[in-house]
Amino acid sequence: MPPESITAPAQDVIHNIGYRNYSGPRLGRAYARRSLFSQSLRGAYGLGRSAKSKVLPMTLFGVMCVPAAIMVAVAVTTKATKLPVEYTRYAIILQAVIGLYLAAQAPQSVSRDLRFKSIPLYFSRPIERIDYVVAKFAAMASALFILTAAPLLILYVGALLAKLDFTAQTEGFVQGLVSVALLSLLFAGLGLVVAAVTPRRGFGVAAVIAVLTISYGAVSTVQGIALARDSTEAISWMGLFSPITIIDGVQTAFLSATSAFPGGNGPGTGTGVVYAVVLLALIAGSFGLLLRRYRKAGL
Repeated sequence: MPPESITAPAQDVIHNIGYRNYSGPRLGRAYARRSLFSQSLRGAYGLGRSAKSKVLPMTLFGVMCVPAAIMVAVAVTTKATKLPVEYTRYAIILQAVIGLYLAAQAPQSVSRDLRFKSIPLYFSRPIERIDYVVAKFAAMASALFILTAAPLLILYVGALLAKLDFTAQTEGFVQGLVSVALLSLLFAGLGLVVAAVTPRRGFGVAAVIAVLTISYGAVSTVQGIALARDSTEAISWMGLFSPITIIDGVQTAFLSATSAFPGGNGPGTGTGVVYAVVLLALIAGSFGLLLRRYRKAGL
């Protein structure tokens, strides 16, 4: 083969395709944490998602608010001297709606990240596992607080329109807000812990419903038996074994609420201290379990 027919080897060429170093502001962990909180809170009501995702949370929000609006309308029309229900009792009465909302939204908040293995993508940013847990916990608690506080606000505004005593209504409204704030923290922690156990959303929904329903049903049954046997002291202690009855016990002991326990046998101040300790321990324990669950980024 003649030398001129041999093709010379191609020379390596470096092409400048325009990559440049980023010279803008570095927003850091705080910004990432706020963004995750905002995205999770919006997602809890289907905002920024498909129309189908908005149906259930918005429907449940309406179900929570409609009874309050009806009570206000009745109070204003009949010129009642007090509201049909105490502020602290409203969430207890509608606990089934709250539980259904939690069962639907807690898995949506954490199970999808586990199922699609997007956790490492979060941690590839300037964010640590405690930031992830704080953002998810705060978002779920805030979503529950909005769900439970909105009807209380409707009741309060309606009470003022009905010209009920301002001082009494304001005091009751504040007590109700404290009660639902504690409920939101407790339910958010328990719901997220249960939902984070499995990446399957359906299993998470069923598990959250089971935890709330079975515990309350068992406690109510045992309390009913204790009432039939005149064991009133046992009634108050049994309330420590269900999330909603723990909230009932705390608000009965410290927020001047009327107990929903059988026979109205709620805990006194002494037993209420135990309720408060258990409540805080469950909230802190839930947070700790979530941190442990997300110990490894490659879940």
